[in-house]
Amino acid sequence: MKKSVLTRYRVMAYVTGVLLVALTFGMIGKYVLDLGGAADFTQVVSIAHGWLYVVYLIFAFDLGSKAKWPVKKQLWVLLAGTIPTAAFFVERRISRELEGRLAEDAPAPVKA
Repeated sequence: MKKSVLTRYRVMAYVTGVLLVALTFGMIGKYVLDLGGAADFTQVVSIAHGWLYVVYLIFAFDLGSKAKWPVKKQLWVLLAGTIPTAAFFVERRISRELEGRLAEDAPAPVKA
């Protein structure tokens, strides 16, 4: 597995996580605090999160298939983009696990 597969997953996990947290705050502003511009903000962020979540799903599935994860773990990672802040914690855990595996697979440097 290439490091770029992990990197693009990590980027999308953060983007999805930030948008979901922003959407959560927008919903609180719209329904709890009754803020004026919260409805427009919520609409824009929800559309952006929805489309980018699809990209996140593709990258996470690609990562999971290349890492040969079991189905339960794959579903856990895929659903992390739907729970506010979960994407950050799952991304960190997955990155630690796979960076260790990538370091083991890396060829040793050749000394001259």
